[in-house]
Amino acid sequence: MSNLVPTGKPWALAVFAVIVVGAALTALALLGGRSLPERTGPPVEQLAVERAVLEPGVIELRVRNTGADPVSIGQIFVNDGYVDFTGAREPIARLGSETMRLTYPWQDGQPYTVSMLTSTGLVIEHTIDAAVTTPRATASFYGLMALLGTYVGIIPVVLGMLFLPFMRAAGGRVVRVLLAVTVGLLAFLAWEGTAEGFDLAGESGGAFGGAALVVLGAGLAFLALTAVDQWLRAKRATMTSGAPADSGLRLALMIAIGIGLHNLGEGLAIGSAYAIGELALGAFLVIGFTIQNTTEGLAVVSPLTDKRPPIPTLLGLGLIAGVPAIAGAVIGATVRNAELSAFLLGVGVGAILQVIVQIAPGLREKTTGRMDTATLTGIGAGVLVMYATGLLVTA
Repeated sequence: MSNLVPTGKPWALAVFAVIVVGAALTALALLGGRSLPERTGPPVEQLAVERAVLEPGVIELRVRNTGADPVSIGQIFVNDGYVDFTGAREPIARLGSETMRLTYPWQDGQPYTVSMLTSTGLVIEHTIDAAVTTPRATASFYGLMALLGTYVGIIPVVLGMLFLPFMRAAGGRVVRVLLAVTVGLLAFLAWEGTAEGFDLAGESGGAFGGAALVVLGAGLAFLALTAVDQWLRAKRATMTSGAPADSGLRLALMIAIGIGLHNLGEGLAIGSAYAIGELALGAFLVIGFTIQNTTEGLAVVSPLTDKRPPIPTLLGLGLIAGVPAIAGAVIGATVRNAELSAFLLGVGVGAILQVIVQIAPGLREKTTGRMDTATLTGIGAGVLVMYATGLLVTA
């Protein structure tokens, strides 16, 4: 029996194990189902509406089968009135999707309930809270999303970075407190992103994992940024050839990347809200986001209080932290996919958590290895500042 197991290199053992596991799974797939009794009871029919596009006289729905059995749509009603529709004439297989166009003279600003009657008599409903024409992806539309992303992401971050001279003059003890405030800011952003991600995952129907997408995105982002950080450390050590490494600039870069990924998710939420008419564009929205995201600029430059980086470097950090808001606004307004949004929000959460892990060791006193009262107060102050400024945002 021992002669059947290959010996030698580890990769050969791994290949042998994969072959055995593959053969076992194939046998179970072919033979296992035949040995089990057939399922009793009615089919499990589930549909999730991934996207609703409203045009004059037309409601377009993109649906996905999130259940175990195929779904056949027989009739569709809007506010209890029968409507003609095209598409989805064949049964929708598991995880399959179809686009249906409903002919209906909807009125701007009115709520509508779309009821889909399946072949088994099950009614699946989708609610449109307030009907509004879906914006088309024109040049002016992309320009508006870029402008909105600039207001929300780039300008506030750069304004916050202008406080660097003051922070530099405040002294070394203040730096640790500022880093503590940064941790509080980032912790609040992580919690905010997690809550938004889980909310979106709940709307997705769970076809591709639901809330697990947020966790997956966070885990992948955390591991990816950890790898990037290790690469930067190794590169910096090679370039300095034994000289002290510029850890402050590296940490500032990692904070900018983490905040940038968070702003990507923030832009997604703004773009999606604009596309369905739930975003009140105006001065108050801009001012609210500017005040809130200015604190993100403070977080980016907090590790640079003992450095004098050139202006292009500071601008680069600001763009890294702010530009993703533009990309997020465009994606959110055009794609409007709950699964993608939940995953990207999770990416932002994972990036922020990785940055917190890097900052945390610098918050402890070198003599005692503990955080003093001022540091703990700074963390709490950071959370409260983000909460208070978040109340100004009406999006």
